[in-house]
Formats: sequence, C-alpha cells, structure tokens
Amino acid sequence: MTDNSLRSVTVERTSSGRFVATNARGGTISFGTGFDPEGEAEFTPVEMLLAAIGGCTAVDVDVATSRHAEPTRFSVAVTGHKISDELGNRMTELAVTFSVAFSDGEGADRARAILPRAVKTSHDRLCTVSRTVEIGTPIAATVENA
Repeated sequence: MTDNSLRSVTVERTSSGRFVATNARGGTISFGTGFDPEGEAEFTPVEMLLAAIGGCTAVDVDVATSRHAEPTRFSVAVTGHKISDELGNRMTELAVTFSVAFSDGEGADRARAILPRAVKTSHDRLCTVSRTVEIGTPIAATVENA
C-alpha cells in the first residue's frame, strides 16, 4: 500500500451521543445517535453509510453524464432495512435509485443514453463505497493504551 492509497478520518466525541468526524483536509461532519435532546437533525452513522453509498455513485454518474448536458433533476435515493439477527446488527436489502432528467437537445439525448451504463459502471466497478460494502473487507478494531 502507498501513502496515496491511505484515506482517514478522525472521530471525536463532542458531547453525549454527539460526534464530529474530521478528514485530512480539515472538513467536518457532525453526527449522533439520532436521539439528540436539543432536537438537532444530525445524521446517524447508518444514515451516513447510506449517504456515502449514494454520494459515491452520484459523483461517478454525474461526471459521466454532465459532460454532455447539465441535468434538470438529479436525485439519488438510498434505502435499506436495519435488522438484528444471529449475525448482529446490520443493513439488508440496500437499494440505490436514480431519478435524473435532462432538458431537450443533442447533448441531453447523449446524457440520457449513457445514464444506465454510467449507473452500472459505478455499481460494478467505480464506486469505492458500494464495492467495499458488497465485496466486504475485514475491519481491525484496537484500543490504544491510554
């Protein structure tokens, strides 16, 4: 593995049930348990997983289609069922649904024509997040001596 392949975030607890993730470039995103007493509408970690799946494939598809035409609508819905069984807590029946529209014109016709292929290529090969979820990869969890 090279330094160019490494990706990282740091997660810090900010208060009970609330956290902030920071990437190497200084970007942040807040999240929590979903039961914030202050009424904050933060994402839960499961919702962040769904957003990561949808966001990763949306970027791939947008790059492929928008070089031909700017979409008039571009929405990606990601759904799944959170279950608990003998394997533990997990998500099942994950589904990604694109709703994309383009205006009229030659470029828009090209964008519409390549949309299904762009979605398939992202799913089958390009989207690192969904590829990792589908293929699976071990996760090492350790505790640093304090």
